[in-house]
Amino acid sequence: MRQRLLEATVESLVDVGWSGTTTTVVSQRAGVSRGAQLHHFPSKQALVIAAVEHLTERRRDEMASAVEELPAQGRTRAVLDVLAAQFVSPVFFAALELWVAARTDPELRDAVGPLERRVGRETHAYAVDLLGIDDNRGRNRQLVQATLDLLRGLGLAASLSDDTARRTSILDAWAITLDTELER
Repeated sequence: MRQRLLEATVESLVDVGWSGTTTTVVSQRAGVSRGAQLHHFPSKQALVIAAVEHLTERRRDEMASAVEELPAQGRTRAVLDVLAAQFVSPVFFAALELWVAARTDPELRDAVGPLERRVGRETHAYAVDLLGIDDNRGRNRQLVQATLDLLRGLGLAASLSDDTARRTSILDAWAITLDTELER
Protein backbone atom coordinates (compact mmCIF):
# COMPACT_ATOMS: atom_id res chain seq x y z
CA MET A 1 0.00 0.00 0.00
CA ARG A 2 2.81 2.40 0.92
CA GLN A 3 4.54 1.86 -2.43
CA ARG A 4 1.26 2.41 -4.34
CA LEU A 5 0.81 5.71 -2.49
CA LEU A 6 4.36 6.79 -3.27
CA GLU A 7 4.11 5.98 -6.96
CA ALA A 8 0.64 7.56 -7.25
CA THR A 9 2.07 10.73 -5.71
CA VAL A 10 4.86 11.02 -8.26
CA GLU A 11 2.43 10.29 -11.11
CA SER A 12 0.14 13.03 -9.79
CA LEU A 13 3.00 15.55 -9.51
CA VAL A 14 4.00 14.82 -13.10
CA ASP A 15 0.43 14.87 -14.45
CA VAL A 16 -1.20 17.73 -12.52
CA GLY A 17 1.64 19.48 -10.66
CA TRP A 18 2.02 20.52 -7.04
CA SER A 19 -1.25 22.43 -6.78
CA GLY A 20 -3.28 19.60 -8.34
CA THR A 21 -1.70 16.93 -6.17
CA THR A 22 -3.87 16.52 -3.11
CA THR A 23 -4.00 13.70 -0.61
CA THR A 24 -7.49 12.86 -1.90
CA VAL A 25 -6.27 12.64 -5.50
CA VAL A 26 -3.34 10.46 -4.45
CA SER A 27 -5.60 8.13 -2.43
CA GLN A 28 -7.89 7.69 -5.41
CA ARG A 29 -4.99 7.06 -7.82
CA ALA A 30 -3.48 4.51 -5.45
CA GLY A 31 -6.82 2.81 -4.86
CA VAL A 32 -6.66 3.16 -1.06
CA SER A 33 -8.93 4.82 1.44
CA ARG A 34 -8.18 8.34 2.60
CA GLY A 35 -7.83 6.99 6.17
CA ALA A 36 -5.21 4.46 5.08
CA GLN A 37 -3.32 7.19 3.26
CA LEU A 38 -3.41 9.45 6.31
CA HIS A 39 -2.19 6.60 8.50
CA HIS A 40 0.99 6.32 6.41
CA PHE A 41 1.40 10.01 5.57
CA PRO A 42 -0.34 12.60 7.75
CA SER A 43 0.26 15.50 5.35
CA LYS A 44 0.67 16.26 1.68
CA GLN A 45 4.21 17.45 2.35
CA ALA A 46 5.22 14.20 4.09
CA LEU A 47 3.67 12.15 1.28
CA VAL A 48 5.33 14.09 -1.53
CA ILE A 49 8.79 14.14 0.02
CA ALA A 50 8.65 10.41 0.82
CA ALA A 51 7.52 9.67 -2.74
CA VAL A 52 10.31 11.63 -4.38
CA GLU A 53 12.90 10.11 -2.03
CA HIS A 54 11.59 6.59 -2.68
CA LEU A 55 11.63 6.94 -6.44
CA THR A 56 15.02 8.67 -6.41
CA GLU A 57 16.40 5.57 -4.70
CA ARG A 58 14.68 3.33 -7.25
CA ARG A 59 16.13 5.42 -10.07
CA ARG A 60 19.61 5.08 -8.54
CA ASP A 61 19.17 1.29 -8.58
CA GLU A 62 18.12 1.43 -12.24
CA MET A 63 21.19 3.53 -13.06
CA ALA A 64 23.39 0.97 -11.30
CA SER A 65 21.99 -1.71 -13.61
CA ALA A 66 22.72 0.45 -16.67
CA VAL A 67 26.38 0.72 -15.62
CA GLU A 68 26.90 -2.98 -16.27
CA GLU A 69 26.17 -2.35 -19.95
CA LEU A 70 28.53 0.64 -20.44
CA PRO A 71 31.01 0.12 -23.29
CA ALA A 72 34.74 0.64 -22.89
CA GLN A 73 34.89 2.53 -26.20
CA GLY A 74 32.88 5.77 -26.02
CA ARG A 75 32.35 5.30 -22.30
CA THR A 76 32.16 9.02 -21.46
CA ARG A 77 29.32 9.54 -23.94
CA ALA A 78 27.52 6.47 -22.62
CA VAL A 79 27.90 7.77 -19.04
CA LEU A 80 26.33 11.05 -20.11
CA ASP A 81 23.34 9.12 -21.46
CA VAL A 82 22.93 7.24 -18.17
CA LEU A 83 23.10 10.47 -16.18
CA ALA A 84 20.92 12.42 -18.62
CA ALA A 85 18.16 9.82 -18.30
CA GLN A 86 17.89 10.77 -14.63
CA PHE A 87 17.10 14.37 -15.58
CA VAL A 88 14.31 13.56 -18.04
CA SER A 89 12.57 11.01 -15.83
CA PRO A 90 9.26 11.35 -14.01
CA VAL A 91 11.23 11.54 -10.76
CA PHE A 92 13.04 14.64 -11.99
CA PHE A 93 9.81 16.28 -13.15
CA ALA A 94 8.16 15.50 -9.81
CA ALA A 95 11.18 16.97 -8.00
CA LEU A 96 10.94 20.05 -10.22
CA GLU A 97 7.37 20.58 -9.01
CA LEU A 98 8.65 20.40 -5.45
CA TRP A 99 11.46 22.89 -6.09
CA VAL A 100 9.07 25.44 -7.54
CA ALA A 101 6.61 25.03 -4.66
CA ALA A 102 9.45 25.14 -2.09
CA ARG A 103 10.67 28.48 -3.44
CA THR A 104 7.74 30.25 -1.77
CA ASP A 105 6.90 27.76 1.00
CA PRO A 106 9.48 27.94 3.82
CA GLU A 107 8.24 24.77 5.52
CA LEU A 108 8.46 22.77 2.31
CA ARG A 109 11.85 24.32 1.50
CA ASP A 110 13.17 23.20 4.89
CA ALA A 111 12.07 19.65 4.10
CA VAL A 112 13.12 19.55 0.43
CA GLY A 113 16.51 21.24 0.88
CA PRO A 114 18.26 18.43 2.80
CA LEU A 115 16.86 15.79 0.44
CA GLU A 116 18.07 17.67 -2.61
CA ARG A 117 21.52 18.24 -1.11
CA ARG A 118 21.84 14.52 -0.32
CA VAL A 119 20.69 13.51 -3.80
CA GLY A 120 23.07 16.06 -5.32
CA ARG A 121 26.04 14.66 -3.38
CA GLU A 122 25.11 11.09 -4.27
CA THR A 123 24.68 11.92 -7.95
CA HIS A 124 28.02 13.73 -8.02
CA ALA A 125 29.78 10.76 -6.39
CA TYR A 126 28.03 8.39 -8.77
CA ALA A 127 29.16 10.44 -11.80
CA VAL A 128 32.75 10.44 -10.54
CA ASP A 129 32.59 6.67 -10.15
CA LEU A 130 31.05 6.13 -13.60
CA LEU A 131 33.67 8.33 -15.24
CA GLY A 132 36.43 6.50 -13.37
CA ILE A 133 38.17 9.66 -12.19
CA ASP A 134 39.66 11.06 -9.01
CA ASP A 135 37.50 13.99 -7.90
CA ASN A 136 40.51 15.68 -6.29
CA ARG A 137 42.68 15.87 -9.41
CA GLY A 138 42.88 19.07 -11.40
CA ARG A 139 39.50 20.49 -12.34
CA ASN A 140 37.68 17.14 -12.24
CA ARG A 141 35.33 18.19 -9.46
CA GLN A 142 34.29 21.35 -11.31
CA LEU A 143 33.88 19.49 -14.60
CA VAL A 144 31.62 16.87 -13.00
CA GLN A 145 29.55 19.58 -11.33
CA ALA A 146 29.31 21.49 -14.62
CA THR A 147 28.15 18.24 -16.24
CA LEU A 148 25.40 17.77 -13.68
CA ASP A 149 24.34 21.42 -13.98
CA LEU A 150 24.25 21.05 -17.77
CA LEU A 151 22.13 17.89 -17.50
CA ARG A 152 19.76 19.57 -15.04
CA GLY A 153 19.30 22.48 -17.46
CA LEU A 154 18.69 20.11 -20.37
CA GLY A 155 16.14 18.29 -18.20
CA LEU A 156 14.41 21.56 -17.45
CA ALA A 157 14.21 22.30 -21.19
CA ALA A 158 12.79 18.80 -21.78
CA SER A 159 9.98 19.57 -19.33
CA LEU A 160 8.55 21.99 -21.90
CA SER A 161 9.17 20.18 -25.18
CA ASP A 162 10.91 17.20 -26.71
CA ASP A 163 14.41 18.44 -27.38
CA THR A 164 16.07 15.05 -27.85
CA ALA A 165 17.96 16.07 -31.00
CA ARG A 166 19.40 19.22 -29.40
CA ARG A 167 20.26 17.35 -26.18
CA THR A 168 22.02 14.61 -28.18
CA SER A 169 24.10 17.17 -30.07
CA ILE A 170 25.08 19.00 -26.89
CA LEU A 171 26.02 15.79 -25.08
CA ASP A 172 28.10 14.63 -28.07
CA ALA A 173 30.12 17.85 -27.84
CA TRP A 174 30.33 17.73 -24.03
CA ALA A 175 31.67 14.14 -24.10
CA ILE A 176 34.56 15.35 -26.27
CA THR A 177 35.21 18.19 -23.81
CA LEU A 178 35.23 15.81 -20.86
CA ASP A 179 37.52 13.32 -22.60
CA THR A 180 39.93 16.18 -23.31
CA GLU A 181 39.75 17.98 -19.96
CA LEU A 182 39.26 15.32 -17.25
CA GLU A 183 42.43 14.12 -15.57
CA ARG A 184 42.33 10.34 -15.58
